[in-house]
Amino acid sequence: MHIPDGFLNVPTLAATGAISAGTIGVAVKVASKKIGEKQVPLMGMLAAFIFAAQMLNFPVAGGTSGHLIGAALCAILIGPWAGILIMSAVLIAQALIFQDGGLAALGANILNMGVIAVFGSYFIYHVLTKILPNIRRSKLAGAGVAGWFSVMLAALAAAFELASSGASPFEVVGPAMLGIHALIGIGEGLITALVISAVMASRADVLQMERI
Repeated sequence: MHIPDGFLNVPTLAATGAISAGTIGVAVKVASKKIGEKQVPLMGMLAAFIFAAQMLNFPVAGGTSGHLIGAALCAILIGPWAGILIMSAVLIAQALIFQDGGLAALGANILNMGVIAVFGSYFIYHVLTKILPNIRRSKLAGAGVAGWFSVMLAALAAAFELASSGASPFEVVGPAMLGIHALIGIGEGLITALVISAVMASRADVLQMERI
């Protein structure tokens, strides 16, 4: 999912970088107005958890592996704007410390996993929880589905970026990316639902906090 340097052309790098920078700027403004004392520790814990969880890979198929993105988890627990800040911080740290994703492609990776995946999963979760019965099982199902879609949306965005850069035709890179990430998304959905279940069991008040 992390796009390394050398795969995206300059216009794509510039466009994704500008969109990501602009979105982060808006997120900072929104969060600075709405963030409270209760949200700060939660943001720190989420960032630390996602950073650590992304280091753990689970096998998928054919020798490939996947890892947690965490976008849906952030969106559900603390909201999309704070979620963008958390995911951006994690992705920047990974690029600088572990060279996980290129520095030039950082804007694209933040856009895919820190903006599109966050907003997409936030929308999907809230639509599902509104149309499904207001019970624990429905919320967990919504979290799982949102987690799966967060991976698919990020993979689709990455495929478009690679195709627009001439790295590979979309009819090739699209099915390849979506096919393998459909399996990775199952792991994302299960982990997201399990974490939300644990939060509901131990700290249900977290889910009642204001979303940023």
